[in-house]
Amino acid sequence: QVHLVESGGGLVQAGGSLRLSCAASGRTSRHYAMAWFRQAPGKERELVAACNWSSATTNYADSMKGRFTISRDNAKNTVYLQMNSLKPEDTAVYYCAARGTDVVLTTPGEYNYWGQGTQVTVSS
Repeated sequence: QVHLVESGGGLVQAGGSLRLSCAASGRTSRHYAMAWFRQAPGKERELVAACNWSSATTNYADSMKGRFTISRDNAKNTVYLQMNSLKPEDTAVYYCAARGTDVVLTTPGEYNYWGQGTQVTVSS
């Protein structure tokens, strides 16, 4: 079992930046892929970014490429999401997720463990 806790959300003006963190605990000795998803009101949960254990493999949603960066510090069991040039349409609850193997996949159903989510609100 892996327990995930996100932090770093908040209110920011358009064009600003935020960095989200996700701390993992529990069975963290295995290598596992991690991802950030987001869900806006009335919309489906969508991939933001994902990476494997070594961060050699990453995957970004097209609308986030060049603005968002996923990274991880395995010594701290923490994954980060640096978000720059934020837009009002980035407003959503952001979720950290992990899956039981080190294969990067892009659909929510492929991930076994989820955090509680952190709200990001971008004002215009």
